Amino acid sequence: MRKNPRTPEELAEELLGRKLEELDPEDRRVLARLAAGTLVGPDADELAAMHATRGDHIADRVAAIGGSWGFIIGFAVVLFSWMLLNSGLLQALGFKAFDAYPYIFLNLMLSMLAAIQAPVIMMSQNRQSDKDRITARHDYEVNLRTQLEIIRLHRRFDHLMEYLDTRRSVQDGEES
Repeated sequence: MRKNPRTPEELAEELLGRKLEELDPEDRRVLARLAAGTLVGPDADELAAMHATRGDHIADRVAAIGGSWGFIIGFAVVLFSWMLLNSGLLQALGFKAFDAYPYIFLNLMLSMLAAIQAPVIMMSQNRQSDKDRITARHDYEVNLRTQLEIIRLHRRFDHLMEYLDTRRSVQDGEES
């Protein structure tokens, strides 16, 4: 057996004590990267950006704006302005209210906004959960790779200690 196995098959047997075919695809990918000496792949944000469509970007932007305090405050200002205008301000100026109480047109607009905004926000949440899954796989790969490297270093250290012990006992045998 070589001191520094470089194939995923050899690493699987040496470090994990199992055949490569018995491992999960994720474990095989980690061993292949470890054997090749490559770094971990792109992170969740990079992968999401690479595969994002224009609709995905719009959904993320709508969710970011719709879930902010600025949107809530601005929307409250619009609602109160609408109600103030249609409650008496226009009548005091001699105009007829375009959406008098009970604000049927306002209710229609709010219902339409909610009907459109809710699925768009859900699309953004689905993308976020995909990012979270990618992040979890990435973290698993980093952790497994770290553990394998620690095992590898530990075994090298053990071999070095055995070598030094052998040299010491040979030197002790020559002195006596």
